[in-house]
Amino acid sequence: MNPAAEFDIIVYGASGYIGRLVAEHYARRYGVGGKVKWAIAGRSQAKLAEVRDQLGAPKDMPLVEANANDPAQLASMIARTKAIVSTVGPYQFYGSNLVAACAAAGVDYLDLCGEPAWIRQMIDTHEATAKASGARILFSCGFDSLVFELGVYYAQETAKATLGAPAPHVKARLRAMQGGPSGGSVASVMATMAAVQNDAVQRAVFMSPFGLTPGFEGPTQPQGDAVRDDPDVGPVGPFIMAALDTKNVHRSNLLMGHPYGRDFLYDEMVVGGGEIPSVGDMSLLPKPGEGPTKDEREAGFYDILFIGIGADGRKVRTSVKGDIDPGYGASSKMLAETAIALMGAPDVPGGIWTPGAALRGSLVERLRRHAGVSFSVEE
Repeated sequence: MNPAAEFDIIVYGASGYIGRLVAEHYARRYGVGGKVKWAIAGRSQAKLAEVRDQLGAPKDMPLVEANANDPAQLASMIARTKAIVSTVGPYQFYGSNLVAACAAAGVDYLDLCGEPAWIRQMIDTHEATAKASGARILFSCGFDSLVFELGVYYAQETAKATLGAPAPHVKARLRAMQGGPSGGSVASVMATMAAVQNDAVQRAVFMSPFGLTPGFEGPTQPQGDAVRDDPDVGPVGPFIMAALDTKNVHRSNLLMGHPYGRDFLYDEMVVGGGEIPSVGDMSLLPKPGEGPTKDEREAGFYDILFIGIGADGRKVRTSVKGDIDPGYGASSKMLAETAIALMGAPDVPGGIWTPGAALRGSLVERLRRHAGVSFSVEE
């Protein structure tokens, strides 16, 4: 922690597409120079000034210059804040120095990372340092994997209330979605695919549902790599982000002390199958920095069903829904509000967390109030 810091939060990468959306959310909801003290950072003062002017912020709003490959600039930025919110990806190219510096300095770090092999490298390299310094490191604070991680948490809380115990198996089924992944997310997936092809260690992490739970290997998980029939919803097909989400769900279970059980099963698929782009379609999707208009973002939505199956076969059905495009509008709000929630949770100790395991029900409520996310029990 850095209690005497000038800022609560610095948005790093604020001149990029999603970084601007995070800054817009903070400006709209919390103002500039208000109770939440935040600033914007990036490698170009001129581009940051453009963002400041677009926000309608005062000319004296601090603009923090920092290049991902300049350790001195990163250290100077980190010394000014309690938390860094980073949208500078692919993180395996631009995030390692920043995570290392935050872990060493005891400064919180949050991002939208969808790169599991890199996340595992950060866990192996920096978790002990973060625990010692008090830095809380939270990866994957956007649509992937936060809504799936919290969706499982909410389903399990429902199962405990109605079935008397957590469900040993939870299924996530993406029923509908309008909008898609951000250009940065696409770049991250492509970078990850290239890395795992050339590195056997990274490939093993990527292929295992327990790739982010070092020291723990659970049971064989249900397969989601082909179209099949699900008796609860009909035909289902593979979801491109399930490999990441599954790892984060199991890491969340581990970090919370296995409340779902050490033999917990989780699988995540798309209802109907075929609507969500496969890896082979990624070249058709946005490039980093590209994105939809405000109207297009606001026309987006998502609807995810969670089915918890009890040991006796009884089931609970819950849903997580959002009122905006998941890859851009939703993820930017989730990242922004997770940082605010972490700021208000001083009892969370240092370490490398999933956001759901760190913040649990308090984050569910914050996303309900401020990020357009609904959590509901279905009949």
